[in-house]
Amino acid sequence: MNARFTDLLRAEWTKFRTVRAWMIALCAAAVVFVVLSFLSAFESHYAEPSVPTGPGGEAVSDTYMFVHQALAGDGTLTARVTTLAGAYAAAPSNTGPSAFGAFAKGGPSAQLRPGLAPWAKAGIIIEPDTRQGTAYAAVMVTGSHGVQMQYDYTHDSQGLGGSVGPSSPRWLRITRAGDVITGFDSADGRHWAEIGIARVPGLPRTVQIGLFVTSPEDFAAGGGSGNGTPSVATASFDQISAHGDLPRRSWIPDAITGSGYYPYQPPARAWQERSPTAFTISGSGDIAPLVGDILSPQWAGASIVNGTIVALLFVIVLATVFATAEYRRGLIRSTFTASPRRGRVLAAKAVVAGSLAFVAAAIATAIAEVVTRHVLAANGSYLFPQSWPDLVRAIIGTGLFLGLAAALAVALGMMLRRSALAIAAGIVLLVLPGIIGSESGNWLMRFTPTAAFAIQATLPRSSLVTSAYTPPNGYFPVSSWAGLAVLAAYTAVALAAALCVLRRRDA
Repeated sequence: MNARFTDLLRAEWTKFRTVRAWMIALCAAAVVFVVLSFLSAFESHYAEPSVPTGPGGEAVSDTYMFVHQALAGDGTLTARVTTLAGAYAAAPSNTGPSAFGAFAKGGPSAQLRPGLAPWAKAGIIIEPDTRQGTAYAAVMVTGSHGVQMQYDYTHDSQGLGGSVGPSSPRWLRITRAGDVITGFDSADGRHWAEIGIARVPGLPRTVQIGLFVTSPEDFAAGGGSGNGTPSVATASFDQISAHGDLPRRSWIPDAITGSGYYPYQPPARAWQERSPTAFTISGSGDIAPLVGDILSPQWAGASIVNGTIVALLFVIVLATVFATAEYRRGLIRSTFTASPRRGRVLAAKAVVAGSLAFVAAAIATAIAEVVTRHVLAANGSYLFPQSWPDLVRAIIGTGLFLGLAAALAVALGMMLRRSALAIAAGIVLLVLPGIIGSESGNWLMRFTPTAAFAIQATLPRSSLVTSAYTPPNGYFPVSSWAGLAVLAAYTAVALAAALCVLRRRDA
């Protein structure tokens, strides 16, 4: 007698709900998910500095050394950059701004070694004022990315390539015509090329123009430690000329910084006026979008990940026992007699276990998202804005993650028939690769089922920031849905293998 698939689903659901221990374990998994997420967030007492926001409302880094003067109306600023050199702290910084502050103030971590950060920047800039997060347009030389024109933190255009040095200086020019800023560069000071045009709405009549230098933390220089290495850049400018209505015609030095980040202050002054048209300037920080790991060791999703790992262990055990219980009790023969099409039995068990895990995980994730963000905010942690699509993806995606994991565990249980062996296999597949590969985000996090953790990633990225985009910092080596697709592929293969095994052997 072949039962309909809906009858099999009803039968498997009845089996599950009538075993009180299984229902309790499922509810416990959801509760532990929420509680562990809460505790993980509660233990974070990292007080964030105030975070500036750019013209688009995005969180930004905006720290640099600025030598400037006022320009009333339209005008032009031209300068030649002859050298750009840099240095790093002797060892990667400790997590948080305090270590960067020690570096800035000449503390123990101010031991320097030569090296130029890829996104070290030195150039000329126009902005309405010197507040952090203000709109701007700038033309700059960089450590490894040639000449760039950047504006409002997220926009950039490529200019001349190559590095800057005494034998290969770069001339930079920026012009203002109302709200329109145009950037130019030249290799010889005679032949100029336009890099880009930026429209900066709302520029006041009087703006600030000048020279700037900054250099960000570099995670590559940290040797894979997961922490950024503070850096400083020093640039030499000459042939500086400003044209337009310049009310003061004198240069003013300013260290643009906030409460949490400090420009590096070398033993000598951070700027030196060699002549009225030549300066040497040192600076540290960045003018760029803010990404998660630069700001804090704690991100809202980290608490959710911690809860997910423990809930995943619950799901592996529960789904495996659900699959193997009939083998242990000798009832599987009766099930296959009532439904000879063993593939349908396997599918019914996988659907029931997966659906229950999905519902429990989605509900737990929704609650944990609200709780952890509230707790982290109360502890003083900065939280990146989370859009509704990202929130829905994290909730539904985590449900799908644990649902697919439950189906995979059912397949392992039906193949191996022994709970202990199947549970061990599930942990090896679904948990262990994430533990081994999380620090470097290597191939284990790309090609094993733990790639599905990427569905929980919500932190911003930027090509203008060299950063440690690794799992401990809230970043994963695959995209969100691609990671979930990897787990889905493993689940499909496991179910197909289980079906082959079921068809070839006796119950």
